Amino acid sequence: MAIRTIIPLDDKQRWTFRQADCSPSEWMKVRDMPTNVHVDLLHNGIISDPFIGKRENECQWVGEKTWVYRGTFPTPTVDSGEQTVLAFDGLDTYATVVLNGQEILRSKDMFIPERVAVTTILRSEEENILEITFDSTYLIGKKLVEQHPDHSWGCWNGDPSRLAVRKAQYHYGWDWGPCLLTCGPWRPIKLEIYHSRISDLYFTTEVGKSLRSAEVVAKAEVEGGGDGDEVIFEISLEGKMIGIERVTVEKCFATATFKSQNPILWYPHTYGEQPLYVLSATLCRKEVLLDTASKRFGLRRAKVIQRKLDDAPGTTFLFEVNNIPIFCGGSNWIPADSFTQSISLKKYRDWVKLAVDGNQVMLRAWGGGIFEEQDFYEACDEMGVLIWQDFLFACGNYPAHEEFLDLVKREAMENVKLLRHHPSIVIWSGNNEDYQYRETENLEYDPNDQDPENWLRTSFPARYIYEKILVDVTRELVPGTYYHFGSPYGGVDTTDPHVGDIHQWNVWHGKQEKYQDFDQLTGRFVSEFGMEAFPDFATVDSYLQDASPNTDRYPQSSTVDFHNKAAGHERRLASYLAENIPYTLEPFEQYIYCTQLMQAECVSSAYKLCKRQWKGPGQEYCSGALVWQLNDCWACTSWSIVDYYLRPKLAYFAVKRELQPITVGLKRTVHTTFADKYTRAFTKTVHKIEMWACNLSLDPYDAVVHVKTCNLVTGEQKEHDNLFTSLLLLPNRSTEISEFEIPESEKHMDKVLKLTDDHTTRSEEEQQTVVVVYLCNEDGEQIARAVNWPEPLKYAYLPKPKHINLKLVPNVRDLNRTHALGTGEDLKPPQTAGAIEISSDVPVKGFVLEVVEPKWGEDHNVAFEDRGFDLIPGEVISIGVRGLICGDEKRLTARYLGM
Repeated sequence: MAIRTIIPLDDKQRWTFRQADCSPSEWMKVRDMPTNVHVDLLHNGIISDPFIGKRENECQWVGEKTWVYRGTFPTPTVDSGEQTVLAFDGLDTYATVVLNGQEILRSKDMFIPERVAVTTILRSEEENILEITFDSTYLIGKKLVEQHPDHSWGCWNGDPSRLAVRKAQYHYGWDWGPCLLTCGPWRPIKLEIYHSRISDLYFTTEVGKSLRSAEVVAKAEVEGGGDGDEVIFEISLEGKMIGIERVTVEKCFATATFKSQNPILWYPHTYGEQPLYVLSATLCRKEVLLDTASKRFGLRRAKVIQRKLDDAPGTTFLFEVNNIPIFCGGSNWIPADSFTQSISLKKYRDWVKLAVDGNQVMLRAWGGGIFEEQDFYEACDEMGVLIWQDFLFACGNYPAHEEFLDLVKREAMENVKLLRHHPSIVIWSGNNEDYQYRETENLEYDPNDQDPENWLRTSFPARYIYEKILVDVTRELVPGTYYHFGSPYGGVDTTDPHVGDIHQWNVWHGKQEKYQDFDQLTGRFVSEFGMEAFPDFATVDSYLQDASPNTDRYPQSSTVDFHNKAAGHERRLASYLAENIPYTLEPFEQYIYCTQLMQAECVSSAYKLCKRQWKGPGQEYCSGALVWQLNDCWACTSWSIVDYYLRPKLAYFAVKRELQPITVGLKRTVHTTFADKYTRAFTKTVHKIEMWACNLSLDPYDAVVHVKTCNLVTGEQKEHDNLFTSLLLLPNRSTEISEFEIPESEKHMDKVLKLTDDHTTRSEEEQQTVVVVYLCNEDGEQIARAVNWPEPLKYAYLPKPKHINLKLVPNVRDLNRTHALGTGEDLKPPQTAGAIEISSDVPVKGFVLEVVEPKWGEDHNVAFEDRGFDLIPGEVISIGVRGLICGDEKRLTARYLGM
């Protein structure tokens, strides 16, 4: 007997593919394994890059054809009593598998891994030939719709036939992504040889309320076990053995219980470390090693708390980890590529690190994509990012005939098993916006009817999936993790702000509300909201490679519009720009900047106003905000805050600033009253600032508030001693500070016309005041800063700076420099810059540093710690920088609003 052997069938030299109705002589090489047909057609020059220009249209035929993949492999040595299995981790989507001329599998779900015993089919001497035929999922979906005419087929985004098939729904096109109907062996194929194996290693964990004790129940499911088989369970932490148990396998299972006092707990990155234990299992038969398996896990106590509030309707919807209520600021996550095989481990880690560096604590893995690769969840485990995991249903009315339900149940069980060990996953949700779609289409739903069989006879039969199948699956497999019927879901309907979560799309979609009024649009948990913006200009250039400067390289060109899939984006983007930002279409770079600044202002407003409603125990009126969306699957204009090439937009930095542990928030209000009911001429307008602070840390802070004003017209600057306030910032909540009238400019008091004792008309210049607030600790060190500008910004007078000073400061590690004896010459290269200091003689809105040296277009190693911030006279702003050396100031240029 020997230990289980796994042979990856990933040698690309042994794999070819072709279109099914082409002659056998037209086999072509694959680019890689795993793979998909678009990647391989591009590799062979059959199609051109669908991410460039409008080439997406030119390859729509691919998804309507049948494709065959062929691989060869030698027969391994197989001992007596061993079996050989072909394991397919993922086939996209309708696949017929033939080994040596014999059909061994028919698969119809992209997300279900398959295993087939092939011991008797393998050839003894010749090469084995594995052929996988992928039929057109699009055409099959169309036929399935025809076969079920009684179902109310309908969806937002893509073709309704997507609802009939278990394929990544975004492949059909979404309002941020292309329609690219892939197929192929999208996840690894392996050959396994074994006598017996550990088919599943899993566990349950329970951390006591006091956090001083923990219990881990480890379980191993064994396939092909024999009498006397044993499993040795071991738990270790950082290479140190914590516990070991030897257990006899009984009825294909082995179980061991480990108890720990004072366990080392896993925390979100904002609140602690992420220690990962290793659970390993070794399967033995009479001291002969047969198989091993291991999984990493974190010990944490994670809950979703829904309790009544002290003085408001509804209930909370807050996440609590290790007894810490957490305001979940973060993003929604979509697949990072239309071709997921192109996402490397490094790229997954870079994406998650971007979220962490941006102070984000939660990512929501959206239901129209995929169950992500283990690399993604492992990065979140290691870096301390919480995951909201949707099941894969989105924006439609899914069918519920018997075959579909069987497929859905198996898909759910297989993928929950694959992912349940990750400490980062703290919630499972049934779908994305399917309940919202039901409401829009007025499909049948009686909340008082609790008979699942009745649900199948309604026009919304998928309720059976979300409220029966997925409930049963999660209760059985992840009993300690909260399951939510859908997102959004809760209360009277999906827009109820008092229960569950909401998707707040009345900014951009819906009523197209002003983003400055987001405090009137929040809910107990805002799991989607957003604003569109163009990507980095280099990203726009990437898809304009075929463009003529005269026909395509401007904001309203057809190619640029093609790379924005949102319906009505022309009107909505133009409307929000026109309402808020002074902008022009030329030069193109400045227009892109304006869209990004407007997006940044929007999401900044949303985050600060949501956090304001995080007021402590019994007053958690809003417990989280997840911007739509963190990332893109191709180069485009969308709601993402980081574009396809991982180039952050200004909104990313705005989110980063608003999610710092301690922030100060400002909201400007304008109140106009008439002298009496008989006049329109005599009015009084009062401009006020509402001020609060938010402390997301677990420690109280003594802080002093300093207020400064800058008049944009007169240039007058003033510190207001009468508004200085000392206060205690209680931990993990917001604290209201004060409300005050914006001080008037003394230089323009003579322009104020006195009408009555209380009512005046004020010159418009008196409304041109920027308010700056600093929070400082007792030592005078600044711990938070906020700048409030007159809004809308299009009405603000934007003075042109005469002097913007830039100074690159050495990295601390480069300060000790060695000189040649008796000379002033450096023995080391020029000093690496660690930061850049910036100051201006006038207030500047949305300051951005750019590198103008040509190699910026080739080498993107230059990065700034912050972008899109405001400059105030008298301040020196210092931000971290990477990729520059001292003296590189000449390579830098500035962009700002009104330049």
